Amino acid sequence: MSATRCYIVQKPFHGMRLDVVLAQAGLFASRSQAASVLENGDVLVNGSAQHKKYNVSTGDVIIYPVLSDAPCAVSLYGEDIPLDIRYEDDDLIVLSKQIGLVCHPCDDHTHGTLVNALVYHCGAEHLCNLQGENDRLGIVHRLDMNTSGLMLAAKTDVAGEALMHAIAARSVDRHYMALVHGIIPHDTALIDAPLSRAINDRKRMSVRDCPQSRSALTSLTVLRRYEAGSYDDGFTLIDCKLFTGRTHQIRVHLEFVKHPLVGEPVYNNFAPYKGKESLELQRQFLHSYRIAFTHPRTEEQLSFMDNLPRDLRRALTVLENRTSSITDAGQRIFTELEQSPCPSVEGFALKDISNV
Repeated sequence: MSATRCYIVQKPFHGMRLDVVLAQAGLFASRSQAASVLENGDVLVNGSAQHKKYNVSTGDVIIYPVLSDAPCAVSLYGEDIPLDIRYEDDDLIVLSKQIGLVCHPCDDHTHGTLVNALVYHCGAEHLCNLQGENDRLGIVHRLDMNTSGLMLAAKTDVAGEALMHAIAARSVDRHYMALVHGIIPHDTALIDAPLSRAINDRKRMSVRDCPQSRSALTSLTVLRRYEAGSYDDGFTLIDCKLFTGRTHQIRVHLEFVKHPLVGEPVYNNFAPYKGKESLELQRQFLHSYRIAFTHPRTEEQLSFMDNLPRDLRRALTVLENRTSSITDAGQRIFTELEQSPCPSVEGFALKDISNV
């Protein structure tokens, strides 16, 4: 960002959200781009940084950066990308996202995204567009590119609005399975630590208590502990429940409590796992394995489980010769996975996870 410009809010924009004004006034290429810059604290309104939901007033003075990067070239056409759909009706889709798939177009991934796949599968006219941006059709929440597992997509604006409100109200039950470095001594823990952009690297998030920080709450439940090896301090398989959905929340929170994700390339205070054993992971060990919610139209209670994909299950087999202990919660969840209708994974039986 090499320069800044000044914009004075005009009467037609009075009372509107700041991110909407920045986009509709043509100051940024899209509302999502405006929101990203706002989250960084790089936009000042009357001399102060404001949240994207701030309601502007006529005459407000906005100082905003001139971005050096060209706007994202959004690909809106459908692409025949395989989707692992677990449930679909006229309102919504529940799918298991594969690793390597970005949820929506951005500067680094202008095509080949989940949005492109949804447009191909449903047609753009049959996807929620609540946010007013074609590059986020159907998206109501996200998973990182190299996080796999269950997520929701909305086909109508009514369903999308209801699901977004449910997520904000913490009434959508979202659970992730993660393998972390070290032995977590307590069976349960609650991480309540606000997140904001890191000071020295705006692509990273960090635990910070500042005006731009947003509350972030994650609960941890230990499923299985693996004893220390010759070149490590052991591992713990855990359930992470999200109460909020901040960018990189689980990854940052686990680093904060000094038990970073195995395979985590960014938020990892530990040296890379070395030794004769190799977990053979090409990404972080994080999988969205359970999601439950109330259907926005029928009010039916829906719940889905998704077994670990092959690469994560293979990583656990490397640890099978170690002494380990399964908690009561772990035994219950392994049994539920075995009994659930989620598809079996090539090369593994569902029951094997409790024996690994």
